[in-house]
Amino acid sequence: MPDRASVTLNFVEKGAGIPVLALHGWPPDHRLMLGCLEPVFAGRAGYRRLYPDLPGMGRSPAPPSIASADHLLDAVGDFVDATIGNAPFLLVGESYGGYLARALVRSRAEQVLGLALICPVGTAVENAERTVPDRQVLRADPELLDSLDDRLGKEFADISVVQTPETVRRFRDEIMPGLAVADTEALARIRQRWQLTEPPEDGEPFARPTLILTGRQDDSVGYVDQFALLPHYPRASFAVLDVAGHNLQIEQPALFDALMLEWLDRVAAESRL
Repeated sequence: MPDRASVTLNFVEKGAGIPVLALHGWPPDHRLMLGCLEPVFAGRAGYRRLYPDLPGMGRSPAPPSIASADHLLDAVGDFVDATIGNAPFLLVGESYGGYLARALVRSRAEQVLGLALICPVGTAVENAERTVPDRQVLRADPELLDSLDDRLGKEFADISVVQTPETVRRFRDEIMPGLAVADTEALARIRQRWQLTEPPEDGEPFARPTLILTGRQDDSVGYVDQFALLPHYPRASFAVLDVAGHNLQIEQPALFDALMLEWLDRVAAESRL
């Protein structure tokens, strides 16, 4: 087993009730999840949303003892112990956070009431091994891009499929702040041991309500590798959204909200919350 590494995670908490743990991807911070999930919960009382920053991202430190994916997972597990304890909870993971979320489910299957994955890393963790579509922009706006400052313009242009003032606003407010404060030295260290020692799908299938959302134009993690996850999640709804890339939550917000709400309904019916 890898050496145990302990670190206290910065987090934001909203609401009260059934815990919902939201894990962002690499390398933004909790603001990505806060921005996409709070509109979903705006009309749903009874949920306590927990938005941590993963180590080395946002305001969570990553000392030298944090040096691998296993250590990131340890930190998330410690966070669950400290903030949720043994209570049942819902779990949401985005991109690399979806990879960690699946591993957390493996070790806490009886505690997790339902799992939602947003553009998750699929069966291939390393970028070069992923099955992804060619880069494509379906709603281009060159004048809009020209109006942005250099860094925002480049980061947004590199990943956006839908280029509108609203997608720029959300990218600027929800994603860019995390990119700006990420601990690049710590992330470079962790990146050398980016794969978990135990694959998330080693073990028994997870037979509770699951949602897997992917973007048809997502050239970061794609959608094909995620389809291969379905045998392990027999209660999963799997959606490939057109006109959506790796930030499908801001490019297809109405569909995102509707599918997340339907997942919450399934979890509630299943667990009689």
